[in-house]
Amino acid sequence: MQNSISTRDSFGSKIGVIAAAAGSAIGLGNIWRFPYVTGENGGAAFLVVYILFMLAIGVPVMLSELIIGRRAQRNPFGAFRKLKPGQPWYLVGLLGIAAAFMILAFYTTIAGWTLEYLYRSLLNGFSGKTAGELKDMFTVFQTSGWMPVFWQLIFMLLTALIVWKGIKNGIEKYSKILMPLLLVIIIIISVRSLTLEGAGAGLAFLFNPDFSKIDGNVMLMALGQSFFSLSIGMGTLITYGSYINKSDNLTKTALAVSGADTLIAILAGVAIFPAVFAFGIPPNEGAGLVFITLPNIFQQMAGGYFWSVIFFVLLAVAALTSTISVLEVVVAYFSEELNWSRTKATIIAASAISALGVICTLSQGPLKGFRIFKDTFFDDLDYLSANVMLPIGGLMIVIFVGWFMGSRNVKSEISNEEGIKVWLYPLLMFILKFLAPIAIALVSLYGLGLLSF
Repeated sequence: MQNSISTRDSFGSKIGVIAAAAGSAIGLGNIWRFPYVTGENGGAAFLVVYILFMLAIGVPVMLSELIIGRRAQRNPFGAFRKLKPGQPWYLVGLLGIAAAFMILAFYTTIAGWTLEYLYRSLLNGFSGKTAGELKDMFTVFQTSGWMPVFWQLIFMLLTALIVWKGIKNGIEKYSKILMPLLLVIIIIISVRSLTLEGAGAGLAFLFNPDFSKIDGNVMLMALGQSFFSLSIGMGTLITYGSYINKSDNLTKTALAVSGADTLIAILAGVAIFPAVFAFGIPPNEGAGLVFITLPNIFQQMAGGYFWSVIFFVLLAVAALTSTISVLEVVVAYFSEELNWSRTKATIIAASAISALGVICTLSQGPLKGFRIFKDTFFDDLDYLSANVMLPIGGLMIVIFVGWFMGSRNVKSEISNEEGIKVWLYPLLMFILKFLAPIAIALVSLYGLGLLSF
């Protein structure tokens, strides 16, 4: 069956919209990246700045993407082409689709690691290992070549199967299962972490701010993390916005999604920092915190086998809710612009991304010497997408909504054709026209190494 616009799938319920959109935002950025970035940037002081930026900038930018998607009822490319026909704004949509393609290629590399570590947890593979041995274990696996590729392809297969089933019967259905599961697991782990002797120091690190630690770099890292966490600029929220019914309140949706995203990030901190402090491990361990430090902690805890398994289930679920949203961006483009069936679009999109992803994964090991720029292929895709494509995409989106989409169109979407009173509309437009572009430009310059404090 052709996925024509007239028979376009959509979300079936408000809770489905929030679960799917929250799943898009909530991923490894919350549970893997947020704790170590927080640890490296002063703990509670970073958290305060992060929450402020999430409310002041993140929510309006997220709302912008939802507005574009629902107004046009198209994928990112088709949305800009419909809203501004004959103008080059469609290039912004293409940029988002290209970014989604590249991000999923290297994201599934990391997602595959979660399956490997879940497998090792089930086999009790961390038992008796020293911190040095766990570090070596991760390095050997990461650079081994085909085993990481195997797990990456398994993860992409799971992602593709859900996306292939469509919006209502695939993405919405599974998001409504996966998101509550994720929340329950992270609450259970947080409660266990809080019972550890010495956990209070971890809570103090996370919730007792020392504002003297805030400087320009901390502020830019917090702003950048809010964009990274919400998946801004890669077309996922435009795509999901296009499936939202006209009766749903977009502002409440954006607030609910950003609130859920922030809650999960904070709970990840509650789950990790008390345990880190309880076992005397520095909180600024960096990206290896999840795959090296935590397995070391789990084997020292009572019931460590259980907590290890449940944590890596959590990590895999978080990764999956994100990968399905990113793959949907590419599938929607193929379906609507090339008039392919969802089956054909899903198979080709998943296969093409997997081919690029295999190169990313192998660049950690056998293809480490393969260079396009100065870093590994994995690092090049990461840098290009996160530091160049997403910020440019996000910048152009807020400029489009703030200056070019038309005030009447924007207000119509957030007020549901005047059915909802919009008290903060002038503030929203001020943010989109002035504050958000400046903030995104600063993050872009910082990410490119052209700005520092």
